[in-house]
Amino acid sequence: MAGLIKGHHQTKKALNDMVSSVYRRLGLIGGDSDEESSSSFSSSSSSSLREDIVGCVKEFLRMIPRDSRKKSMEHLQLFYIFSGSEALARLFNSPIKSYKDIGEESIRLFLKPEIGFLPTRYIQNQCALIVSHICLFLRVTSDDLYDEDEPLYSSCRETLEYLLKSIVFAKRSRYFGNFHPLQIIEIFFPFVRELSVKLLNGLYSIKTSESSTCLGLSFESDIREFAIFSLHMCRAIEDYVRSKGHSLPLCLDEKFDEHHPCYLFEIKWFGEFVFDDLLLEINRCMSRMKDNINKAKGAWEFNHEWSYYLYVLKELNTISKLYQGAEEKISSGLRSNQFSLDILFMYSKRSDDHQWLLKYKNVLDFETRRHLMVMTMFPEEEKEDHKKLHKMLIDRSQLLTESFEQIAHANPKSIHNGIFVEFKNEVATGHGVLREWLFLVCQELFNPQNPLFLACPHDRRRFFPNPAKVDPLHLNYFGFCGQVIALALMHEVQVGIAFDRVFFLQLSGERISLEDIRYADPCLYNSCKKILEMDADFMDSDAMGLTFVKEIEEFGSRKVVELCPGGNTLVVNSKNREEYVHLLIQQCFVKSISEKVSYFTRGFGDILCKRRLQKIFFQSLEHKDLDRMLLGSDKAICVKDWKAHTDYNDYKETDDQICWFWKVVEGMSLEQQRELLFFWTSVKYLPVNGFSGLPSRLYIYKTSVSHYHLPSSHTCYYRLSLPHYPSLAVMQQHLFLICQEHLGCSFGFL
Repeated sequence: MAGLIKGHHQTKKALNDMVSSVYRRLGLIGGDSDEESSSSFSSSSSSSLREDIVGCVKEFLRMIPRDSRKKSMEHLQLFYIFSGSEALARLFNSPIKSYKDIGEESIRLFLKPEIGFLPTRYIQNQCALIVSHICLFLRVTSDDLYDEDEPLYSSCRETLEYLLKSIVFAKRSRYFGNFHPLQIIEIFFPFVRELSVKLLNGLYSIKTSESSTCLGLSFESDIREFAIFSLHMCRAIEDYVRSKGHSLPLCLDEKFDEHHPCYLFEIKWFGEFVFDDLLLEINRCMSRMKDNINKAKGAWEFNHEWSYYLYVLKELNTISKLYQGAEEKISSGLRSNQFSLDILFMYSKRSDDHQWLLKYKNVLDFETRRHLMVMTMFPEEEKEDHKKLHKMLIDRSQLLTESFEQIAHANPKSIHNGIFVEFKNEVATGHGVLREWLFLVCQELFNPQNPLFLACPHDRRRFFPNPAKVDPLHLNYFGFCGQVIALALMHEVQVGIAFDRVFFLQLSGERISLEDIRYADPCLYNSCKKILEMDADFMDSDAMGLTFVKEIEEFGSRKVVELCPGGNTLVVNSKNREEYVHLLIQQCFVKSISEKVSYFTRGFGDILCKRRLQKIFFQSLEHKDLDRMLLGSDKAICVKDWKAHTDYNDYKETDDQICWFWKVVEGMSLEQQRELLFFWTSVKYLPVNGFSGLPSRLYIYKTSVSHYHLPSSHTCYYRLSLPHYPSLAVMQQHLFLICQEHLGCSFGFL
């Protein structure tokens, strides 16, 4: 800051005069003390002091350079250098009312809404450190250090939170100028320490209470303030450590003492007390939460104050990046409190920001991960205003073409509101039709007769993009495919297909190795293994005649591409064979499909709340998670479980028709059972946890129609309308008829 002393002469003189005037009046430098001057204090001297102090502050703010961010910051920093904040705080805490009023009027010029007269937001934000200093000095110079009911102090804290919140995502240097990170740490640490104590007290109150403690908005406010201050504290620590030539995370062992280059009392306290103490208390709270639920033996109510545990954990996660082992401590705590964590997610709201927890995906079970990703990454559908839904009328005979036209060319915002699907010449509407449409479109997109995807030889349900360039227009279909898959995940529809590992890794942005292609292309895998394991002398003899090239298919013709510059003349030998295999895999499963993957991810991102979440989505999943979400259960349907999740209307479980119904179902093949289930619910592949994973129980209704009629279904409500058939044979004939493939896709739906 030495450079600042050389310029800004007019500003420095005004500030020096103002601070000197305050200190003289307060008797801190020469002159009379407050007590001595109070008897002789007159209205004229009050007016003069007001003109000196308030007028100087106003003039100081008016003089802020508007044409340069750097100059405006330098100007504001002079207020810090000349102790302007401390002087005004001392004046406000004077026992003389006139002094106090002048101090308050001067301070309020830096607060909102008064600060609004400054021309731009960035200049307003640059006042953050001045306001923070005022807060600190008000606390230090006041007799009651924790009197937060003082209106001026409350206004300062409110303004400080407002300003710091505005610059959360800004570059530090943009607003804090020439302030050294050490100064930022010293300024913000008292607030962080104070707020951490508040959070500890609040958490203790929740933990020890059997019901709501009425912490309410005050505790939410404390968490919000802690989040803002601790974030800026973390940023300052990062900058400070880097300025010392070190990197994060820091190890707070016995060697982190006064002799360590990065040592600061505030850094050590932040890690060992703020972080550790809060995490310890959170773990105790979640453990007590489990005890309370178990003690209630099923008759418990969710205490909404428990939700604060995840909010506090989110802020501890931010701090954990600074210290070695901190993330492992959070992970261990989450693992130990898995039961409570599941309960918290069960009652969490879509508006809650818990996306940070995906980093700890190995701690969360599949259902929690799936629930978390749907809530945090997919938009919430419009449930009340059906006019906002994206409406589609689809001809079954033109299913793929018409679906593509009505989805791929739609505004993503309209799709976010929800989709309303109807099939031409059919009366069925609702979520059951949407499930059916998603399933059928996916079956068409991944149909082996469609050249978009290739099926794995040993598992025809697994697919990856076809490397061959068939038709440039097919790229748009990959975008459409990304949209449909995202919609299926959003609506939790198991569509009966899965992605091969090479496709999943591409979507996650991960590197593809030889072992990853094992099932996508067994022939290439085996060939590469042989090349790597072949005798070195044989490889060097050039008996195989391999060079760094690959033949590919492009728009129906074959062409040769080089795996590297000059590849057609570079012979594969024992020394470069690993590089050859690597480049060959990259060509076959990265470069050749990269454009198609790009279109797919763009379409997938259209459906998410924010497109940038696309890669995070796949990185937060295990490959087997995506299998569960798209493919569903690969087990045979358990008829006993099916019966256990079915209720009856106008039928009894012991009626002949119901007994015949289940007897027929038990005698069906797996594919017939799935067709019946699809006819009944628009669900062909069950969730991994079976019928219990469906959002509703199933229902069989007695219908009064003639026994010559086939059953009908209301798929939205998981309802099967079953006529009163006179015999097992008639029942079997009608059920087997609707289980014929494709017939159940349209017949009898209501």
